[in-house]
Amino acid sequence: MSGQCVRIVTVNAAVVIPARMASTRFPGKPLADICGKPMIQWVYERALRAKGISAVVVATCDTEIAEAVRRFGGEVVMTSDRCRSGTDRVAEAAACVGAEIIVNVQGDEPFIEPSFIEKSIEPLLVGEDTMTSLMFRITEPQAQDPNLVKVVVSLDGHALYFSRAPIPYVREKMSTALYGHIGLYAYTRDFLLRFASWEPTPLELTESLEQLRVLEHGGRIRMVEVDGQPLGVDTPSDLEQARKHAAKFCT
Repeated sequence: MSGQCVRIVTVNAAVVIPARMASTRFPGKPLADICGKPMIQWVYERALRAKGISAVVVATCDTEIAEAVRRFGGEVVMTSDRCRSGTDRVAEAAACVGAEIIVNVQGDEPFIEPSFIEKSIEPLLVGEDTMTSLMFRITEPQAQDPNLVKVVVSLDGHALYFSRAPIPYVREKMSTALYGHIGLYAYTRDFLLRFASWEPTPLELTESLEQLRVLEHGGRIRMVEVDGQPLGVDTPSDLEQARKHAAKFCT
C-alpha cells in the first residue's frame, strides 16, 4: 500500500531511509537486533544528529518495519511493494517530504557518520550540482574486492565511472589515488524524481550499480571524499561485527 503520508513536512533537507524485509542475503535485516535496538533505529538516530537535516523518515512497504519505527518515535512513509529499487522507494516517499534536498541513507548503515550526511549536501546547498555521493581512499588489495564498488573521478571531482572491477588499471606506477564508493546519495528533489523515472540502463544492469544510470544519461555526480568507510551490514556475519562494535557504546 503506497501514498500513506504520516504528515507533510516542508524543510530544506531531509533524510529518507529506504528499508524492506525482503533481502536475498539477509531477510529481515532492518529489524536485526543490535544492542537492544533494531538496526533501523540505529540508522535513524545517527541521521537525526546530522546538522542541516530538518526531517528523517523511513520509507518502507512492510508493516513490521513501520511498526518498529513508530515504537521508537520515528516517522514513516508507506511505499509501494512494487518499487524496483531503494531509489524508487526514496522518490516515492519524497512526495510526503517537501524538501528541496533529499538524502538517501541506506537502512543497513547503523554507524553512518552524521558528518558524512552533512558533507553530502554541501555542494547542493550552493547550487553547483544536482546529485552527490561519497568516496574514500583504498589500497590496491582492497580494489580487488568485487563487493567493494570503486569509483574514478574527473579533475573537478565528478564521477567518471563506478565498477566492481579494480579501476583504474595500474599499468606501471600509481599516479592517482584509488577510491571506494559509499552508497549514500544526496539529490535535489527535481533531479531525484527525474532519475527515478528513467528505465534501467545497459551498464547499470551489467554491473548491478544503479548510479551508472545517471552517468549513462549524461548526468553528473559530485563525489565528496570522506575519511574511511562506515561499518555496514550486508550479511549475518557483518551483523556479528556490528554487535561487537555497538557494544562499545552500550556498556
